[in-house]
Amino acid sequence: MRRAIFIVIGCLLVLFGSSQSSEIDSLNQVLKTSQADSSRVYTLIALSSKFARSDSEKSKELAFQAIDLAKEADFKPGLALAYKAAGLSYYFQTNWIDALVQWQLAMEVFGEIDDRAGESNILNNIGAIYFNQGDNEGALKNYLKALKAAEKINDSLRVVTALINIGTVHLTKPSTQNLAFTYYQRALPISEKLGDYDALGTCAVNIGEIYYARGSSLDLDSALFYFEKALDSYQKSSTGNVAFALKNIGSVYAKRGEFDEAIKYQTDAYNMAKALGGRLEMTQAILSLGETHTLQKDFPKAIEAYKMAEELSIEISSPFEQKSAYQGLSGAYSEIGDYENAYKYKNLYSNLSEVLTNSDTEQKIQFLTLNYELEKKQGEITLLQKDKILKETELKRQKIIRNGTAVFGLLLLILAGGLYNRYRYTHKTNKIIEKEKERSDELLLNILPHETAEELKKNGKATPKYYENVSVLFTDFQGFTKIAEQLSPQELVEELNECFSAFDMIMNKYKLEKIKTIGDSYMCAGGIPTKLPNSSLEMVKAALEIRDYMSAHHEERIRQGHKSWELRIGVHTGPVVSGVVGKNKFAYDIWGDTVNTASRMETSGVAGQVNISGATYEQVKDHFVCTHRGKVQAKNKGEVDMYLVEGYK
Repeated sequence: MRRAIFIVIGCLLVLFGSSQSSEIDSLNQVLKTSQADSSRVYTLIALSSKFARSDSEKSKELAFQAIDLAKEADFKPGLALAYKAAGLSYYFQTNWIDALVQWQLAMEVFGEIDDRAGESNILNNIGAIYFNQGDNEGALKNYLKALKAAEKINDSLRVVTALINIGTVHLTKPSTQNLAFTYYQRALPISEKLGDYDALGTCAVNIGEIYYARGSSLDLDSALFYFEKALDSYQKSSTGNVAFALKNIGSVYAKRGEFDEAIKYQTDAYNMAKALGGRLEMTQAILSLGETHTLQKDFPKAIEAYKMAEELSIEISSPFEQKSAYQGLSGAYSEIGDYENAYKYKNLYSNLSEVLTNSDTEQKIQFLTLNYELEKKQGEITLLQKDKILKETELKRQKIIRNGTAVFGLLLLILAGGLYNRYRYTHKTNKIIEKEKERSDELLLNILPHETAEELKKNGKATPKYYENVSVLFTDFQGFTKIAEQLSPQELVEELNECFSAFDMIMNKYKLEKIKTIGDSYMCAGGIPTKLPNSSLEMVKAALEIRDYMSAHHEERIRQGHKSWELRIGVHTGPVVSGVVGKNKFAYDIWGDTVNTASRMETSGVAGQVNISGATYEQVKDHFVCTHRGKVQAKNKGEVDMYLVEGYK
């Protein structure tokens, strides 16, 4: 099921007619009769927000009219809200960078007028962009800031928004769904107290999805309760999410085997979405009908539904729904013995899955440069504002000169102000340049160690270095290939990312250097490029912490009924040579027999244990309880002394 981040769109309690044309007529009437610039600004913002989903271009046009008018009137509360409205119009066009630019501008103005509620709102919306790009860490960082800001001023609406969004981030991973449940349960009573039916519906539908995923009879009862609660809430709001709740209720009845009831709700969901022009919701409702007919074993009707979903998903360019349609068609054709079509749709499903996996990877890589592009664009905006102000100052100066010496004193004052503004903007521009430099430095440090990066920036090259005593660690997942075949590409990448991110944190804790990952293998070293007094000791500490983390992770995966793999860990200590290879894409690496021996420690190791060489053992034996395995045959090394590290002495 799709996850929906909660975006606060409404800015004002302004009432308009039911149709877009009547809303435009109302706007024109208000703009003609309004005497106050502030009222005109608020009216433009309200209507821009009204059009945010249905006509984003119209929404953007109205928002920029509000921005210009608010600037002209020096009306900062209206300016902040106008920037927010402009960001929303870009958001619904999936133009993330421009949305971020507008929301950062809104943040600055909200900060100037000390509007903490506005800042919390914008932080929530910025988090939604990171979430939509697959950057859960960035999303969570912004949502937690939004929650903290809202709690400071006891703003219940913003607290609820942040709680729901934090829960939705945790809902994306089975291992953190209990956390998601906790956040939704915190948000639910506050939403009810506020009478905010959008928030209440979102809380209820996501809690329902958690129960639905668990799948037991009691859990399905709970899921139905919360989906019905969501339906009741959405019917009282104006978000157009009624079809989503109806579809989910139908899915529960289908899972129970109550197919007539399921089809009724899913058909209602389709008709409701069609009436509102929501083609994505129409597609999802038809897919759920196909799933119900499949469970009924009414495969001709299932094929008919999936075909319809396929056409709709192609029309709206929704590859995830298209993939689900292909998967359903492949299964249905297989059940009726039409293996030619089953094979055809199986291939279409596999090809689209591969495209989506590559697309997700490219999207995440592109998003790494998003902040840089944002800062660059903000710098351009600042420079344009500076140029405009300087031109206006020059025009004023010329006018004062023409007026003669009577206003000479005023001229001096304006010139002084101009010089001060020039200083301020020069200072601000320098700060922007410094930030861009810091950003590029951070990106380089993500690739290379600090000392190597500094040498590369200074000399244009990095000299290879010899180190006498370096500890090298390798890890590898046992049975990785077999289990990987049973996981979807997305699940596989998420699982590896979760494990390797935990390993990275452990490396930082013990001041060790991550070298690289190769497929499911992780390699790091201690004592380079900065010498570590006892690299073997720190490396074994880190290895034990990785072992304990993977043991807990393995048990949790098994408890939840998921496939999991165990980890082999090998450590060896000795001399290595380090350096930077590559011309277009730099890579920091180490070489030598020590690296080969460390790799053999891993391949000859025991799953769930830390296997170390005799050389490493001699350096750490006073600190750890170790079991001598004797001389173990290692590929291309002959018999080598190996020890299993049991724990601390």
